[in-house]
Amino acid sequence: MNPQEPSTHSTVATAHSDAFPGASSSTLCQLLVLEGEDMGRAVMLRGDTVVVGTDEGCDLVLADDRVSRRHLSVEPIEGGQFLVRDLMSLNGTLYQGGRLVESAVPAGATLKVGRTFLRIQPRPEAVEVNPSQSRRFGELVAESLAMREVFAVLELIAESDVTVLLEGETGTGKELTARAIHEAGARRKRPFVAVDCGAIPEGLLESELFGHVRGAFTGAASKRKGAFVRAHTGTLFLDELGSLSLEAQSRLLRVIEERTVRAVGADDERTVDVRIVAATQRDLAGRVAEGTFRPDLYYRLSIVKITLPPLRMRREDIPIMVRELLKRRGIDAGAITGPGLDTLLASHWPGNVRELRNVIDRALALNPGVRCFTDLQIRLAVGVNTESAMPVRTDLPFSDAKRVVVDLFERRYLLDLYEKTSKNISAAARLSGLDRKHLRTLLKRHGIVD
Repeated sequence: MNPQEPSTHSTVATAHSDAFPGASSSTLCQLLVLEGEDMGRAVMLRGDTVVVGTDEGCDLVLADDRVSRRHLSVEPIEGGQFLVRDLMSLNGTLYQGGRLVESAVPAGATLKVGRTFLRIQPRPEAVEVNPSQSRRFGELVAESLAMREVFAVLELIAESDVTVLLEGETGTGKELTARAIHEAGARRKRPFVAVDCGAIPEGLLESELFGHVRGAFTGAASKRKGAFVRAHTGTLFLDELGSLSLEAQSRLLRVIEERTVRAVGADDERTVDVRIVAATQRDLAGRVAEGTFRPDLYYRLSIVKITLPPLRMRREDIPIMVRELLKRRGIDAGAITGPGLDTLLASHWPGNVRELRNVIDRALALNPGVRCFTDLQIRLAVGVNTESAMPVRTDLPFSDAKRVVVDLFERRYLLDLYEKTSKNISAAARLSGLDRKHLRTLLKRHGIVD
């Protein structure tokens, strides 16, 4: 049996078995390194006995020098429990503060061996749902089977307080989905607070999330409530969670588990009641396996994990989305047909839904007075790998033609810069000579990041 990484699924959603009625009741578990040199490594507990130690022949091999060659074994037994045996290790196996020799423990049990913490972690299961009959959830609209399966999961979880992790490429609509969950739930009349974790400098993150008192640090001229307090009784949306450092992850995990926050510089803690919806465009399960994201925080946040499909995988949604975008701008779209639709369907859509919205807004700006979709002249920005020259629109006034060229230049430059720096905004800011905050604003404007 080989160690396995926490896996992702090709389905639209996964959930822990007790998250809601749509999930499987399976009790499949894995033995996970929660903390230590090998944080994130895991091995499945399928029925056979699993041996943990430093010996290369063990099922889960640890690098901890205080762990014996064959330290302990774990075996699934009846009743959903697990028989843990210490294999006469030098430093022992600790469970609930005491030394364990042989004992049956439940799923969720945490064990300490040497300097390493292990947890018997229930694995999330694929959520089996029938596609929703609705073509709308909140402000989201779709015809595709993939998105209607997402809608079905959203309908199941909306009324509960279950924690949700949204995964998807940039521009797939993660914040819009989070807002839709909030608006459909029991907390709809309470605050919705969104925090872009990727845009906050490390030194200010604690203040942004938990608040600060006056004089807590240089520049703290007045008291400020943090996001958790502002979202009290409502929903807190944590975007770009994958950008957090391990230290920041630890602080966040403590607040999520204890539901109390202490403002920077304060002596007292405050209880908070929030529903958390988190989002990332990164593969958090992969980062757990790499040891760069805390597995306990990952599993705490991914009680229900929903993957939003990219637009290129659901092109049949483009007509209904265009109709909705035009309706919100006061235009009766009429028939969504013709060369304009052909152009939209042919695009790869690297910026997904946000890029589609930008294309429609650009077309409206350059075609004032249009009455329907077929009046629009749809033009897509040329991608970074094309050799096409930038178009010069002599049919437009100078200022409008200039705006088209500048917009195209910005998008090409930013896409190339973002890819060249492996999507690291700080590195991109240094290379371009742009202020990090201004660069992020430009990236958002062009639908390259959320």
